[in-house]
Amino acid sequence: MSDVEPAAVAARQALSREAIARAAMRVLEREGIAGLSMRKVAAEVGVKAASLYWHVRNKEQLLDLLNDELMADAQPPPRNGEWREQFREYCMRYRAHLLGRRDAAKVVAGRLAPGPHLLGLMEDQLDRLRGAGFADRDAALITYVLGAYVQGFVLQEQAPLSADQTQGVPRDVVAGTAADRFRSLPQDTHPNLVALADHLTLPTMEERFRFGVERLLDGMSALLADQHRGRLGRDDEDIQSSGSAGQGR
Repeated sequence: MSDVEPAAVAARQALSREAIARAAMRVLEREGIAGLSMRKVAAEVGVKAASLYWHVRNKEQLLDLLNDELMADAQPPPRNGEWREQFREYCMRYRAHLLGRRDAAKVVAGRLAPGPHLLGLMEDQLDRLRGAGFADRDAALITYVLGAYVQGFVLQEQAPLSADQTQGVPRDVVAGTAADRFRSLPQDTHPNLVALADHLTLPTMEERFRFGVERLLDGMSALLADQHRGRLGRDDEDIQSSGSAGQGR
């Protein structure tokens, strides 16, 4: 038996889904999602690719593990202030978290494979929403909508604006070129594009993100107000009904 074989046996015995997830994170940070493979993750933990298949069957299952591992150090905001302040901060933190990890948005977007880290965050969000008075179905849908907005926004802001940006042209220069294009359009056929050229191209991604978050929060506020009015209406009906029953006696 060679000197290598005992080390390989020990590595296989020490292998776990948690160790694989951490190794996959290192490969992701180094090579991005396009460079992530079972073979590279196996090499990262010092085993042959075949050993990984005892724990994960394919790259999609590997991405399921990564989906949770990416949230291992995510911190929910403190429970200070009203629910609106808390969920505004939730969105800001989530965006920063995804931007801080290579290709993180590409891993998590559209994926529902919650492990212990994600389960904790989901439980925290739902608890805050139900505590604020949102109906159960609405609370569940809100967590989906907010997550989808942040993930989709990050995917878009990390994508190149055009082929020019992939060739090294700065993003703001590409946006400026688009603004010039809008302004040069015929006024009679594209009056709105001409008039709004700067509004379409000048806002920073931070401004765009915050605008979207506030509009989502506006919708949530309106939903909660409708629920409150509905409850008051039902209470009034119950009171009237009780009064009518009393008169009948």
